Amino acid sequence: MAKIRITQTKSVIDRSERQKKTMQALGLRKINQSVEVEATPAIIGMVRKVNHLVAVESI
Repeated sequence: MAKIRITQTKSVIDRSERQKKTMQALGLRKINQSVEVEATPAIIGMVRKVNHLVAVESI
């Protein structure tokens, strides 16, 4: 599978608890923090739920 880099661009303050948990599940805790993960259907679905908080680029 392809890898993607997910970078948190916005804060999770004043977001729903579900969005906060999704960001934690992706491994993101701070603004400008990046993680590299496999582009599985589960990860893609999580990114879609918080796409307004993150930036995604393929590696």
